Amino acid sequence: MTGIFQHTVDAKGRLFIPARLREELGDSFHVTLSMEKCLSAYSNESWERFMEKIKTMPKAKQIKMRPLFSHASKCDLDSQGRILLTQKLRDFAGLEKNVTVVGVGECVEIWDTERWTAVDEAETTPENIAEVFMELDF
Repeated sequence: MTGIFQHTVDAKGRLFIPARLREELGDSFHVTLSMEKCLSAYSNESWERFMEKIKTMPKAKQIKMRPLFSHASKCDLDSQGRILLTQKLRDFAGLEKNVTVVGVGECVEIWDTERWTAVDEAETTPENIAEVFMELDF
């Protein structure tokens, strides 16, 4: 999943998911907390792979995953291509109005636009891009 898309969360907490990303996420997918102050959306297939990895972990490590699952929400697209984000998810990521939806490979990230702009500017440097290419042996 790739691309950067600007949208807004409406007063009811609904967010439009771009058509290009809907094709890859499917009509139903999971949204949960991320390692950063944003949300991550996973297709059902990706979510299942994630769940399989968790099942192989010792119970003590599984317990550390509690926030990911307790705050996760299965989201179904409505007829207009929107999902409903719970208030807890919106609060975690600081989503109030302007939102940036970013495809990042295996998942989609949902950011407050102002926060995303700062992250994007910090990460989109020639030095960082070179480091990424080196990491990939490109």
